[in-house]
Amino acid sequence: MLGGPMIKQLFIKHLDKILYLVFGALTTAVNIGVYWFCAHPLGLPVVPSTVIAWFFAVFFAYLTNRKWVFHSEASTRKEIIRESVSFFLCRLGTGILDWVLMYLLVDCLHWPDLWVKTGVNILVILLNYVASKLLVFKQKT
Repeated sequence: MLGGPMIKQLFIKHLDKILYLVFGALTTAVNIGVYWFCAHPLGLPVVPSTVIAWFFAVFFAYLTNRKWVFHSEASTRKEIIRESVSFFLCRLGTGILDWVLMYLLVDCLHWPDLWVKTGVNILVILLNYVASKLLVFKQKT
């Protein structure tokens, strides 16, 4: 049976994943909210709305992931620039996947845009976690 100390240990051990899920959900809300605003009230096409939403979501994700999820140790100008550039480049890769899937599934196959946007974001969150953990916010040894 799991006792209080054991649950606390599990929580501490997986805190980065828990925080990533929380901030991933908030990033997804930013992404979908900005997409919806651009695509529906503003009437922009799917791909431009997706690109604009991506930009806002990535900026939000960088700030939250750097500080609260991966506890970045980058402190010099050079380290922060390297970290932010690698973060944005990794996110650009998954952003392109997002844009292509939105184009294919919404514009070409006419699937419901908000359902597709939500599903694609789940895939993107998983890929972004792996990239952030392995490439961007590597802990110094």
